[in-house]
Amino acid sequence: MNWINLAVELAMPVIFAIITLIVGLMIIKGLVRLSARQINKSKIDESLKPFLISVISVGLKVMLIVTVISILGIPVASFVAILGAAGLAVGLAFQGALSNLAGGVLLLTMRPFKVGDYIEGAGYNGTVKAIQILYTELITPDNRMIYVPNGNLSNAGIVNYSVHDTRRVDFTFGVGYEADNQHVRDTLSEVIEAHGLILKDPEPFIRLSAHGDSAVDYVVRVWVKSEDYWTVHFDILESVKARFDQEGISIPYPQMDIHMAGE
Repeated sequence: MNWINLAVELAMPVIFAIITLIVGLMIIKGLVRLSARQINKSKIDESLKPFLISVISVGLKVMLIVTVISILGIPVASFVAILGAAGLAVGLAFQGALSNLAGGVLLLTMRPFKVGDYIEGAGYNGTVKAIQILYTELITPDNRMIYVPNGNLSNAGIVNYSVHDTRRVDFTFGVGYEADNQHVRDTLSEVIEAHGLILKDPEPFIRLSAHGDSAVDYVVRVWVKSEDYWTVHFDILESVKARFDQEGISIPYPQMDIHMAGE
């Protein structure tokens, strides 16, 4: 009977700890879901929402683990010491993960971009879908999902194309040396003025920029709304080619003249 009583006494904390763990995980799942619903309804920046939800989930699970440990009769102080030693070992083994965690905190603190921005960084580019604890999710223009480690992203140069409402589109057109300068500039000006998406202020810029080996280069700079950048880019390229053909303005191929000296 003494052995049975001892077994029951030893088993009860374990059973209670298991029940606490199972029920606790169910409660945490519900609390995280409820918190996510409230956070998504709030006016918190979209970049912070996934991060806050992750922090809440991890924090509640850590509290549950500490509770289960205390139910089993293990001193919490000893557990914390063991956890600290294990944390040091894990930290050395997962330096990359810790770097990504620090990078995530840095990105959310400095906020060089937010959800919905189109960015380029760490060799990737795309629209930011979410900033998680360890990585940032980017969606490419062809609908691929890229998971970029926050450590790499925070340590690399970041180009944010969505910060300003307007962007400048730059073109360079090469024409033959026989073309009249004023004729070329007037033709380019007419093409620019005819496009409805190009802004009048700042004023478009059209000038001869270089004397190349086989062509004279003209630089054209126009300002557009950020969302119209690629539309204007491709439209102007097509329109200039068509107008140059109509006006008889040649776009020369690279060529080299060779002069043979007589003996």
